[in-house]
Amino acid sequence: MNDLYDTIGLNYARLRQPDARISRKIDDALGAAQTVLNVGAGAGSYEPENRQVTAVEPSAEMIAQRPLSTASVFQASAEDLPFGDNSFDAAMAVLTIHHWSDKEKGVREMRRVARGRIVFLTYDPAFRGFWLADYFPALVTLDEGQMPPLTDYGNWLDNVTITPMPIPHDCTDGFLAGYWRRPAAYLEERVRAAMSSFWAIGDVSDGLNRLEKDLKSGAWEERYASLIPLDALDCGYRLITADETVRPQSF
Repeated sequence: MNDLYDTIGLNYARLRQPDARISRKIDDALGAAQTVLNVGAGAGSYEPENRQVTAVEPSAEMIAQRPLSTASVFQASAEDLPFGDNSFDAAMAVLTIHHWSDKEKGVREMRRVARGRIVFLTYDPAFRGFWLADYFPALVTLDEGQMPPLTDYGNWLDNVTITPMPIPHDCTDGFLAGYWRRPAAYLEERVRAAMSSFWAIGDVSDGLNRLEKDLKSGAWEERYASLIPLDALDCGYRLITADETVRPQSF
């Protein structure tokens, strides 16, 4: 996975600008935490500016694209965090868990080093309804294979809350569903190059040809007319928060 992101990362920071509306929800989810660990930090998207951030990222290319900030950066993996127990108020992981080789171990490592809240932005592999899968059905199989089911978070962590994260129609972050109301963007190779899903499913020429044909004929607009007036859409992304269980003291 490091090698993949050393390739994807070449234009990642330009195409994956954090969306302010999503940032606010992640920031709110972090609560009162002052020290935050960002796991699978990539180029630093969604790191809160008003807190002390420590970033962990395995890809050197992604680290090189980080903007100047006060964050401390470590090249390491989620499965082996180089920190002691209870080192941070909170830990976060944004659109990254599907790349971890051992997801349960990574989550339990986050719980080990965070004394308070854990926040994930991830995708529900059981979700159906995002129109892009009509053109690229391999995306569904991919999600089922690499995304942990939402029930796993409850098995790995205590006090889990899961809420939808609707995606704005003009989302500035170019992740997979970021262009749900701008379908022509998926025809651009440079846009797809910043989406790990398109790298993973291989040859997408058939889906691209069908999408281009439907956009030119007006068939896409007719088929998905209900989406056009929407300002935001549930595309399957979920915000997951987990608070540490408070155990009664023994006297």
